[in-house]
Amino acid sequence: MSTRADELIDRRRLRRKLTFWRVVAFAVIVLAIAFATRQIMGSAVDVSASHIAQVKISGTIFEDDELLERLQRIREAPSVKGVILTIDSPGGTTAGGEAIYEEVRRLASEKPVAAQVGTLAASAGYMIASATDHIVARQSSIVGSIGVLFQYPDVSGLMDKLGVKLEEIKSSPLKAEPSPFKPTSDEARAMIRAMILDSYDWFVDLVTERRPLSREEVLTLADGSVFTGRQALENKLVDGLGGEREAKEWLVSKGLSDDLNVVEWKKRETAGSFILPQIASRFLGVPEGGADILRELGADRIFLDGLLSVWQPEMNRLTD
Repeated sequence: MSTRADELIDRRRLRRKLTFWRVVAFAVIVLAIAFATRQIMGSAVDVSASHIAQVKISGTIFEDDELLERLQRIREAPSVKGVILTIDSPGGTTAGGEAIYEEVRRLASEKPVAAQVGTLAASAGYMIASATDHIVARQSSIVGSIGVLFQYPDVSGLMDKLGVKLEEIKSSPLKAEPSPFKPTSDEARAMIRAMILDSYDWFVDLVTERRPLSREEVLTLADGSVFTGRQALENKLVDGLGGEREAKEWLVSKGLSDDLNVVEWKKRETAGSFILPQIASRFLGVPEGGADILRELGADRIFLDGLLSVWQPEMNRLTD
């Protein structure tokens, strides 16, 4: 009899424990949903009131469909009266810079757009800045590095040491050239150089079109050199010195009200993008800004492919 009573007590205890953990799990789910909803709603842009849109372009530049779509939404938003592009980038792929440049030009054809350079606007970063109608930079900003490069590794020496030999059959001598598995032929080098020079001419023509400089003056500056903001102003690569306040002042000079607020249009986030970083931070010991830290260290530049327009100092050489 006592055994049966013990079994009933154990079952009741088990049911209470199950009920408790079910309530806890339900509460955690509700809190997670509420947190994600609050974060998403908090990051949403209020586009109902007239304002100046700010878009931050930072880090290595790739082809970015989300950014292009965001710029299009800004162009189509009646409440956006002007735009400030805040740029802090060493550059990236030429195709990525070209796509953003063209979208900024479409935007500038309908609304006044100014660029505000932070620490750095080099290579494709400067290409994007030149798409705007007014560029301001800090006195100590780094500006320029007009040019194009193409890079590939040569591991043929390592293969020789390891005793590895590559066999290949191809339709023509320049197919899949240059190859990292053998020394570059003169023909392959000439082919890549012709491609580089064609893209370089395109970049020079673009800067000539957008800046108050002759092509000869641009060619003098387009030797890969970088300049401080003060030097860039002297060389007419930027239009003024300052930051967001000076960029807004220029927009006001184009007819915008000085009372307009500057509102940042951020990348649209999903619930998972908020919850997962929190989990990683709490349980894996990863900083919540881990991905941003990796980008700041230049890890994303290791995977750049194709023609590049990117600058970084010799001491941290990854793609230059």
